[in-house]
Amino acid sequence: MTEKTDLEQPAAFHQRPFQPPPGAMDLLLIRHGQSEAYVDGSPFALVDGHGDPPLSGLGMEQARRVCSRLARARIDAIYVTPLRRTAQTAAPLAQVLGLQPEVEPGLREVYLGAWEGGEFRKRVAENHPISQRMHAEQRWDVIPGAESSDALAGRVRDAIVRLAATHPGERVAAFTHSGVIGQALALAAGSRPFAFIGAENASISRVVISGDQWIVRGFNDTAHLVDPA
Repeated sequence: MTEKTDLEQPAAFHQRPFQPPPGAMDLLLIRHGQSEAYVDGSPFALVDGHGDPPLSGLGMEQARRVCSRLARARIDAIYVTPLRRTAQTAAPLAQVLGLQPEVEPGLREVYLGAWEGGEFRKRVAENHPISQRMHAEQRWDVIPGAESSDALAGRVRDAIVRLAATHPGERVAAFTHSGVIGQALALAAGSRPFAFIGAENASISRVVISGDQWIVRGFNDTAHLVDPA
């Protein structure tokens, strides 16, 4: 029996690693580090109506760890929101890479109406009836005066489309908030509104934007926060 030569061997096709489509934006969504605790009766200062606490001591350490990890990746641009906890979280990465963070207001946290300034944390911890409704109905605007789901989805979509138009073929690190990360991934996945709510502080999520196609590549990665055994 005659053996086949190399030229006669059938073609072999191996599994291939994912590669973003040409011209796509590789968007890393990083939740800010832990912010200072809300003390009942002492609301946080507001910026454009949003509570604006600084990072806690733990939050500063979380920022150091996530930025140390991201510094090993190719990052072409850094974005933060108008709220200082995102800028504080991004600062170590900006310093190492020599990049100036830009502010994208469309990625600011969900507006919580009457529960702004820290009240939201208290009401959720108490399992307030409105908090129960919020989760059951998967919408923020059961809270008096809070942002509607449609408004949030619209501004998050618009902000990400702007970034994609500005950074084709680039990797962008956007330091933002849990509600925004949840909304962005829900838009990408076509899922229920709260399916991706709950990203941990200083976690990394990833969406690849290629025109109208949004591809979820990761959610709530916190490997950099785990101490070696």
